[in-house]
Amino acid sequence: MNKDKKILIPGLPSGFQDRWGKTLSLKKKLLKVIEDNYISYGYSDLETSPMELSSNIGNSLAEDDSNPMADIFTFNEDDKEISLRYDLSNPLARFYAQNYLELPNPYKRYQIGDVFRREKPGNGRFKSFGQCDADIIGKFNSAQANSELCNLIASTLIKCGLKKDQFVVNISNRKIVQGLMDQLKITDEKQKQKVLRAIDKLDKPGFGISGVQQLLTEKRTDDSGAVTIGAKLSTDQASEIINFLKVKDLDQLKSNLKNTLSEEGIGETEDLLKVLSYGEYADVVKFDSSKIRGLDIYTGFIVETNLTFEVKNPKGKVISPGSVCSGGEYLVSKFKGEDFLGTGISIGIDRLVFCLEQLSQIQVDENKPVIVCVMDEKYLKNYYEILKVLRDNNINSEIFLDSKKNLGKNLTYANKKQCPVAVICGENEFKDNTITLKNLLGVKGENNQVTVPKEKLLDEIKKFL
Repeated sequence: MNKDKKILIPGLPSGFQDRWGKTLSLKKKLLKVIEDNYISYGYSDLETSPMELSSNIGNSLAEDDSNPMADIFTFNEDDKEISLRYDLSNPLARFYAQNYLELPNPYKRYQIGDVFRREKPGNGRFKSFGQCDADIIGKFNSAQANSELCNLIASTLIKCGLKKDQFVVNISNRKIVQGLMDQLKITDEKQKQKVLRAIDKLDKPGFGISGVQQLLTEKRTDDSGAVTIGAKLSTDQASEIINFLKVKDLDQLKSNLKNTLSEEGIGETEDLLKVLSYGEYADVVKFDSSKIRGLDIYTGFIVETNLTFEVKNPKGKVISPGSVCSGGEYLVSKFKGEDFLGTGISIGIDRLVFCLEQLSQIQVDENKPVIVCVMDEKYLKNYYEILKVLRDNNINSEIFLDSKKNLGKNLTYANKKQCPVAVICGENEFKDNTITLKNLLGVKGENNQVTVPKEKLLDEIKKFL
């Protein structure tokens, strides 16, 4: 052996994962359901490039002012900075700015694809994950558009297999808290940004009210010793915001907040709820003033969808997986030309799969193939004839690919693949014009094998599938 030869150890970078087996089957099933439902609501599909000019996508994720692109995978290509997309909204904004004259107004699009973020992985959070977006861009009535998005979320999750009491669609409006900050004389834009991001962490593990309070004031030190500099609000300012987060009733907010911007946000929320009452999903939508979203792009309506059932990590510990569908209303003004309004939602498909795998109510058919066993090389042509009959009748099937191996090896392979049925034909079967079928998923100890006339192959094999 060459001692200088480097031995590679198979592995993935932290925050990335392979998907296979039932997990991948469930993901594909949900993706089909989601796409079909988006289409049923009138959304058209779009595919954008996974790479964008860094100047186009901006740095909406950044929490580190000294390194605004810290959370984005960025590269230098021909003296230009390019980045992997961290969401599907920024590519949509760029696409719309380039093509709006050829598109209907408003433009309703959906896109399903992977996004990339350089963030700390864990509890269903990855550095690469799939998103299923639906957005409305252009000129539209906000109450109608945003109520449609709430209906779209609810109907999609129900079609994915959830019941109404297993999720809640939380809504709010950024203008309400923006007005409160104006009322509290918080005028510095960076300070406002820190306040919004502090509030957004309320439901994150290890934060809660006390963690948010620390982020609103001087600093927060986490369990690892890492320090996050706070918004440096006064004690009174921080207390007012904490009290605001505890209010879940719009009428109470109306009494507490007497500024034009907050009143505008409350009014928009009331209009949304009125339109929502005309549909069938108003009962799963709840107002929650603490939902404000951490990204800077949002200007009004906000939505976060949370699951109400228990979710555990691979070690069996109950965790908070975060929102499975979120979004809101935004204004795109960074491109040359007239500003345009957008509103949209995004389902995190990998997080949704992670959570739904823990429910027995979601059934997944992996469509495993029937295995045609090869017992004797001299009958190879006959085995391929059987295989053709199965495939011609739309029965997933394969033939064992080594005619030198014995039946035991055939069945070991089939069991590892979880094939439902094995077709077994030896000299006796071919002589008698019969076929033996073995139920590989049957209860051990029972008679799981039957020999039938060759002409009854299809009828008998369908009983096992």
